[in-house]
Amino acid sequence: MNELELRKLWQTTNDKLEESFVINKKNKDDLTRIKVHSILGSMKPIKIFTLLVGILWVGIGVITLSSIYLNSFSEANKFFLFSASIQVGLTAMALFIYLYQLITIYQVDVTEPILTTQEKLASLKMSTLWVTRILFLQLPVWTTFWWNDTMLTDWGILQWVLPLFFTISFTFIAIWLFFNIKYENRNNKWFQLIFRGKEWTPLMKSMEMLEQVADYKENNTSS
Repeated sequence: MNELELRKLWQTTNDKLEESFVINKKNKDDLTRIKVHSILGSMKPIKIFTLLVGILWVGIGVITLSSIYLNSFSEANKFFLFSASIQVGLTAMALFIYLYQLITIYQVDVTEPILTTQEKLASLKMSTLWVTRILFLQLPVWTTFWWNDTMLTDWGILQWVLPLFFTISFTFIAIWLFFNIKYENRNNKWFQLIFRGKEWTPLMKSMEMLEQVADYKENNTSS
């Protein structure tokens, strides 16, 4: 076998290896996309359940509060009325975000470019942070809905110490969480305590898998 034949054999072997590498890489990418799609699918049941329960809760709240505002506003306990209104309003805002997330999850397609899927996952991440911030803003009103006019007229300073302590504490916690629930704080223990389970872990796992694929493609292209 002369030198020319050896070169041709080497080139043919090299071309087959590159073709096999490309095929294997494509199969790996496709498998990753399918896994990501499956992982995101595991988030659907909890979001559907939360959305249905939330709609029922807000629906009952809107009907009840509307009746009070229209028919018995003057006799109603204003602390309960305003606290419940804030709670129902914030929950309604959260439901819109949950609906947006559910639609986004259903729109994820295994055949679309990785960058497109990453953008959708980033949107899911940000909306998850926002919905958590909004829901934590409800904390103070859970401490004021039972207040009444008698407390204002008959209670002394000592009697107000405990209720005000809880209300001020919950208000501080709600505001602090609203401004500190950020992705940059994801490694903090308090953040990990809040964000875990079916609404966060699958999302982070999917993002990590796609980042690995994207980084590999980028490194392979540059080399």
